[in-house]
This record gives sequence, C-alpha cells and structure tokens, in this order.
Amino acid sequence: MNKITTVPCPTCKKTVEWGEQSPFRPFCSKRCQLIDLGEWADEEKRIPGDPAWLPDQDDENEV
Repeated sequence: MNKITTVPCPTCKKTVEWGEQSPFRPFCSKRCQLIDLGEWADEEKRIPGDPAWLPDQDDENEV
C-alpha cells in the first residue's frame, strides 16, 4: 500500500502531492514558486540571526 504524502503550498496553501507528478513541490505551481522567491529577494522573508557578512565590513574581509 502506497501512502500519498501531501503538503500545503507555502504561498497559497493549496494541497500538493509530494512526488514526481508535482515538479514545483512544495509549491503548487511555478507562479507560487516565483512569488516565494520574490519575497526572499525583497527581504520580506529572512532567517533570524546575525548576518555572516556586512557590506560596511569589506575592508575587514580582505586578506
């Protein structure tokens, strides 16, 4: 018996089957995938913590 795993699309919350038939998983579509990417690029989403590199530290990062 094969159990079908489903997950909610992170963007629109539509149910997505986790498998080869869903090439954009965990997203339901390319559109939702691109919306999510845009949110990361615009820094609307971010991982909490100190940044590994700051632009004003350029001189400190050179060897």
